Amino acid sequence: MTVAEPTRREQILTTAAELFAARGFHGVSVAELGAACGISGPALYKHFPNKQAVLAEMLVSISEELLAVGRARVAAADGPAAAVRALVDWHVEFALGHRPLIIVQDRDWESLPDEASAQVRALQRKYVDLLAGQLRMLRPELAKPTAHAAAQAAFGLLNSTPRAGHAISDAELRTLLASMAVAALRA
Repeated sequence: MTVAEPTRREQILTTAAELFAARGFHGVSVAELGAACGISGPALYKHFPNKQAVLAEMLVSISEELLAVGRARVAAADGPAAAVRALVDWHVEFALGHRPLIIVQDRDWESLPDEASAQVRALQRKYVDLLAGQLRMLRPELAKPTAHAAAQAAFGLLNSTPRAGHAISDAELRTLLASMAVAALRA
């Protein structure tokens, strides 16, 4: 099976994530983004109306992916314990593979247009609800707010990935983060 080459749009999003993570949304011009993609700044406008639209699509699409894959992993799991582990493993996999996106979301959130911000927040709530729901099935004594707080805390731990593990391999970091998150969710 061959892997399709990324589209120009996908290339722009990947390059933008790396540049925004390194220098911040406001630290990267359209001309610099275009040059990094091998096109002129004005050619970027064939793909996106403005730099904010790049940021919006970047963060909305990752939120959609997290939720879609999370739902699929829960559906394939054999019970709530397996579903919790599948969600943790998915989030670790995502965090290790998309460090720049986590940095961008954390740092450049305020630069999102209002509509995209609302969309990302709604998707994130559904993603937290997914883990919180599985936690409550696994641990019925948990009140809904407690399960949501636990889910948010576990995702926060996993989202620390860009700032963690520089002295250990990704495989070691994957094991460490997953075991810490699962242990935290059992607390």
